[in-house]
Amino acid sequence: MRAYGASKLTVVDRFGVYLSGRPIRNAVSRYDSPDVLDVGCGYEATLLRALVPIIGSGVGIDSAISDGAKTTPKLRFLEGTAEEKLTTLQAASFDVVMIISVLEHLWEPLATLQACRRALRPGGTLIVNVPDWLGKEVLELALFRLKLGAAEAIDDHKTYYGKRDLWPLLVKSGFKPSRIQMKYHKFGLNLFALAKMP
Repeated sequence: MRAYGASKLTVVDRFGVYLSGRPIRNAVSRYDSPDVLDVGCGYEATLLRALVPIIGSGVGIDSAISDGAKTTPKLRFLEGTAEEKLTTLQAASFDVVMIISVLEHLWEPLATLQACRRALRPGGTLIVNVPDWLGKEVLELALFRLKLGAAEAIDDHKTYYGKRDLWPLLVKSGFKPSRIQMKYHKFGLNLFALAKMP
């Protein structure tokens, strides 16, 4: 799978990124100069780079990273898969771990969520965004039938998520039910979750 954004982003892609930005920024800004990990940051690391003014440092993981992103102050990058690179990170080294529109591409999402939890410091937050089952219908209509963008990323989806799908994965990965918040957003097409460490 190519890094997100390695090809030109469509209008649908850009609108989705815009809609995700606000709740993510709100969650990150609860910390004072947090250290942030972005799993599946994308070729241009657009979200992570936008957070630079409010973070202490950031690490992005993706299969390929642009030269422009690599020169961004306060950021460093690991090229490879999430499964490969998460295990190389020191435990308890991030205040915030973001995994935005990534889980649906993984055959073993539980192992990745466990590795994300391992990377969090006490009091840290995991931010998850995934397309839900309604989103599946809309994405497939927009990309497969109406041809409003490239279907490559959607063809790589392994599953979609509702609260009943994601919540058990977060609990199995070690998060306490009382520390998990979930809501549907992007007009009900995506599920957004915050899972916090004690």
